[in-house]
Amino acid sequence: MTHRLETPTAERLETELMAPDRWEGRLWIGGSWQEPGGGTIEVREPATGELLAHAGLATAADVSRAGERAAEAQPGWAGTLGADRAAVMRTAGLLLEQHSEEISKWIVRETGSVRLKAQWEIKASFAEFMEAAALATQSSGELLAPNELGQTNLARRLPIGVVGAITPWNSPLVLAMRVLGPALALGNAVVLKPDPQTPVCGGVILARLLEEAGLPPGILQVLPGGASAGEAIVTDERIGMVSFTGSTEAGRRVGALAGARLKKVSLELGGNNAIIVLDDADLEAASSAASFGAFFHQGQICMTAGRHLVAEGVAERYGELLAARARALAVGDPNTDDVSVGPMINPTQVERVDRIVRETVAAGATVLAGATHEGLFYQPTVLDAVTESMPAFAEEIFGPVAPISVFASDDDAIRLANRTAYGLVASVQTTSLSRGLAMAEQLRTGIVHINDQTIADFANVPFGGIGASGNGGRFGAPSNREEFTQWQWVTFREKQKTYTF
Repeated sequence: MTHRLETPTAERLETELMAPDRWEGRLWIGGSWQEPGGGTIEVREPATGELLAHAGLATAADVSRAGERAAEAQPGWAGTLGADRAAVMRTAGLLLEQHSEEISKWIVRETGSVRLKAQWEIKASFAEFMEAAALATQSSGELLAPNELGQTNLARRLPIGVVGAITPWNSPLVLAMRVLGPALALGNAVVLKPDPQTPVCGGVILARLLEEAGLPPGILQVLPGGASAGEAIVTDERIGMVSFTGSTEAGRRVGALAGARLKKVSLELGGNNAIIVLDDADLEAASSAASFGAFFHQGQICMTAGRHLVAEGVAERYGELLAARARALAVGDPNTDDVSVGPMINPTQVERVDRIVRETVAAGATVLAGATHEGLFYQPTVLDAVTESMPAFAEEIFGPVAPISVFASDDDAIRLANRTAYGLVASVQTTSLSRGLAMAEQLRTGIVHINDQTIADFANVPFGGIGASGNGGRFGAPSNREEFTQWQWVTFREKQKTYTF
């Protein structure tokens, strides 16, 4: 098998960091770029369909080989000084900044992101590197009160060992970094499987950054692949923990496989998030936040504002404002045009969004804006008079659609917001902070934002949802040490203790 492939039709995105001759058509295993067992996959630009590159496609056998290399290398990495691990994280972060223009172009062209979103993803990934660096030199345990005289009693955190990371296509760089950064900084090795739709931004870029930063061979393995490779990661006996970000359906499968093996698992899944607009809200501000929350990155974010719950006295005006904002957003190729909304990732996603919109309109909802598409470009859409029984209320849309539902009271708003199996994030728009805080206490979500939109993910906060959205806040500085390490209780005494037995 050879990695020499047909030359891509699009302009090469080529610099010193990402020169294709180094990585194209290969997998990062054991500290070198190796031939894949599954052949190669084409990396195409959603906006144009042009061929950008080829990436290696991993098989279950590749995962097994990578798991073996990671298990061999991890003890040596865990044995290094935290300061040395921190230095690798800082160096990689600085390299990310140094190559930000090139990496931003990859994000735009591979994922369909607009430039603002690409810049946000790089900034967020840099923060993950820096927070990880700080984590490496913090306290790794605590001295406990002795249970007997002459005994020293302590608890310390040790690395899991090898962490498996399965990451999605929608924000591939930062959603991989929030696993890699803390897991590596705390002394683990990582086997990363990025989504095959975004193997470069989700894997190759990170492998190259950490390779250049001096990460020892074998500590990071990068294997783009499909469901079989992901299942191999979950079931590999050398991988002690799995972090999965993706759909709820796939997350249930990951959780079942991991649970059968008594393996630690982190699940960050979907969301059907409510933005609640109370009758005292500033509607200009609320519609601005809601427009960003609904249409940023084409609505392809788990935190997207997917349900707009609006007090009946202000619903008509809110709908007018939101529809005007939707119509004003330019849609097009983010690589060549100054646009706010780019292409969706693939035809399947477009078909799903369009099906939900059509069925909701057929059930009685009205279109205030959008509801049309050309190829992968779906117009920002506002639907009014959406009721609880309609698909746009009940389903996670994952597209640029804002369904408006009306409520009669604060209690009714809470009931509607909680009428979902998901529990990721909610937003409350109000001029009364006390009213917003009282409502937040009753919302069954892992995150609540009062007077802000729903999309927020920072390296220094606990992030995650409940119910069908996952198993809790598993990412962010307060959570990372607990997530990517395990407790060990240790006692010792100067003299050996004797017993009467």
